[in-house]
Amino acid sequence: MDKLFDFALTAQLLQLDFVRNALLAAAVLGLVAGVLGPLIISRNMAFSVHGTSELAFTGGAAALLLGIGVGFGALAGAVVAALILGLLSRRTSEHDSVIGAVLAFGLGLGVLLLWFYPGRMSNKFGLLVGQIVGVDFASILLLSVCAVLVLAVLAVIYRPLLFASVDPEVAAARGVPARLLAPVFAVLVGVATALGVQTVGSLLVLALMVTPAAAACRVTASPVRATVLSVVFAEVSVLGGIVLSLAPGAPVSAFVTAISFLIYLACRVISAVRTHRRPATSPQQTRELTLQTP
Repeated sequence: MDKLFDFALTAQLLQLDFVRNALLAAAVLGLVAGVLGPLIISRNMAFSVHGTSELAFTGGAAALLLGIGVGFGALAGAVVAALILGLLSRRTSEHDSVIGAVLAFGLGLGVLLLWFYPGRMSNKFGLLVGQIVGVDFASILLLSVCAVLVLAVLAVIYRPLLFASVDPEVAAARGVPARLLAPVFAVLVGVATALGVQTVGSLLVLALMVTPAAAACRVTASPVRATVLSVVFAEVSVLGGIVLSLAPGAPVSAFVTAISFLIYLACRVISAVRTHRRPATSPQQTRELTLQTP
């Protein structure tokens, strides 16, 4: 416990270049994850993120075996996963079963590729739970370029995508190309998921892609406020997780998931308190308010 709160050691480690690189990469990742998160929640894609992360892990394992950048492999695997999920799960009724099949296949293949890898065990373990030592300038450059592309594409499709997410029937009636937007957004989520593999690991990337947004959606119904809060929660989780992991030398993902979950619990408590304090509306009052609404 004393090692966990060794502020002097933490301050010394913060001076190291690889730690600063990791914090910069984490800040970019938190921004992208926070912006995409509320849309993931509104479209019920949390399970899809998990399935995509497994193929990102498979791509990263293949890259590790081939001796190329893990980030490139994870990115390729995540994009392939997004396309597969988009093509195979066009019907809502089969969506979860397709994700489950892809998830199992990706995880099994990734484990096999890691078994073939003759290198250090820490590299294998890092793909699952993340590591900050391997975040170099090339990783930051790849992360930054991908983040800019994701945010640029999202800015173009945000309004119709939000409309299709909140009210798909009305959006379809208004001519919103929901069938086109769905795979495009799936690819954006896949790219963002791949970016988180090297920092928090493929198994726990949900802590950034889903949990902060789920917490934000508990305390506000406004898409703009939910996005802002989601970004703040994601940044606090990932940056705070890295800083807390420095002194004990523990996996970053353990602290990231703990912080994000505590934020989620706090938001649930706030939501419950608000609901308890809100005066109940009788059926008669509800009818009167409905009649008065123009």
